[in-house]
Amino acid sequence: MAGHSKWANIQHRKGRQDKLRSKLFSKLAKEITVAAKMGDPDVDKNPRLRLAVKEAKSLSVPKDVIDRAINKAVGGDEENYDEIRYEGYGPAGVAVIVEAMTDNRNRTASSVRSIFTKSGGNLAETGAVSFMFERKGLVVYPIDIADADTMFDHVIEAGADDVESSEDGHDVYCEDTDLNEVSTALETALGESTSTKLIWKPTITTELDLEGAEKLMKLIEALEDDDDVQTVTTNVELSDEVMAQL
Repeated sequence: MAGHSKWANIQHRKGRQDKLRSKLFSKLAKEITVAAKMGDPDVDKNPRLRLAVKEAKSLSVPKDVIDRAINKAVGGDEENYDEIRYEGYGPAGVAVIVEAMTDNRNRTASSVRSIFTKSGGNLAETGAVSFMFERKGLVVYPIDIADADTMFDHVIEAGADDVESSEDGHDVYCEDTDLNEVSTALETALGESTSTKLIWKPTITTELDLEGAEKLMKLIEALEDDDDVQTVTTNVELSDEVMAQL
């Protein structure tokens, strides 16, 4: 069991989530609407919708917002969103994956390219950096739910691949196609998780000093502020010293 991955922490600086809360609700609602429109609007019959609703609830999205997002799909909402993945490089060659949902590909591509350029990075072709990541399912539980050994037993029983336990919590990783089954099994054994979602997990990381990390944060924040952008993932690795100064 490895220590907690610092690459996951750079996007969660204190106060950043509060600033993004209303924008975050909108992005989660968009994912719920798309999931409901692509499959069955019944959460129990649609794994993607179930995971989207579960993640929204874990981030305190109000029930009426969730219901409205589902009803938007059921009511034949005319907006159609394309799911697009952009890949690029940030400061010092840090790999960046941007996932977006858009009703206007040209607008989104232009915006994302502009943000990369203004932040000292550059947008690359699809496949340019994704080989440095694995597509994984991630289920997060608070550290006090179980000790590391007990948690490991639950993870193996649920069919997951690995768990990283630290003072920040238990990060359970599984194959992306197994996320619904694994999260359901863990939920039966341990109760509700803190978070359940698909992620890009770096297999190759790039370390940055404080100056580089600050530049990367500006790039991430600018991308996250774009209404079409759903998630931003990097392969940055930061020392404890740099983390403490961010």
